[in-house]
Amino acid sequence: MSEPIPAIISNNLQKSFGELEVLRGIDCQINKGEVVSIIGSSGCGKSTLLRCFNRLETITGGRLIVNSIDLSPANLSRRRLLELRAQVGMVFQQFNLFPHLSVLENLCLAPQKVQDLSKSESRETARFYLDKVGLSEKVDAYPDQLSGGQKQRVAIARALCMKPEILLFDEPTSALDPELVGEVLLVMQQLAKEGMTMIVVTHEMQFAREVANRVIFLNKGRVEEEGDPRKVLTNPNSERLQAFLSRMNMALAS
Repeated sequence: MSEPIPAIISNNLQKSFGELEVLRGIDCQINKGEVVSIIGSSGCGKSTLLRCFNRLETITGGRLIVNSIDLSPANLSRRRLLELRAQVGMVFQQFNLFPHLSVLENLCLAPQKVQDLSKSESRETARFYLDKVGLSEKVDAYPDQLSGGQKQRVAIARALCMKPEILLFDEPTSALDPELVGEVLLVMQQLAKEGMTMIVVTHEMQFAREVANRVIFLNKGRVEEEGDPRKVLTNPNSERLQAFLSRMNMALAS
């Protein structure tokens, strides 16, 4: 059996905003082909950690290596930053689609600007990934003509158009009505089956349990517990994780 290849390595990763310590020494390794769900209460540092992984936030201590690119230095060259952004895609909670551009134009923009793809190449790639997320018929639509679930699937297709090696998801279903969540999770499940490296900040415990290879529970900026989702989410060792899961179950029952 071959040794796992690291996609992300963090050692004692720290992030502060002024006097506020958000991440207080994160140690983790995420391997290529893994699907990792990051869970925890609001304010525990989940989204900040994700944003560090693609340099939307600069770490203030420790070491962080993403796809062999060292993100620890405060200053990162524009070339290295563009290299990182080409390798690491991100899907946001609020879609972040340009409202004045059609679906096709939203998908073509980054490949043309960042990767210098021709108009015809970028359109061919965009159509391929729109078909992959089941929205080939929406190629000429505008964001305000789409449902929330469709917007998020377009956002996933947009990220895939850069052909990233790692995909980051920041609570991709939290802005959706409950009946639209399933269509987005199905796309993510398919990507997982195809071997995409995915780090997913989520409150969808069923997704974490059934799709993720590993779950990481953050509490107050630290890794409180991690491991196989079926074990961690069914029989947690940490009292804080037990309390968190109990609150989640109560919310679902109400």
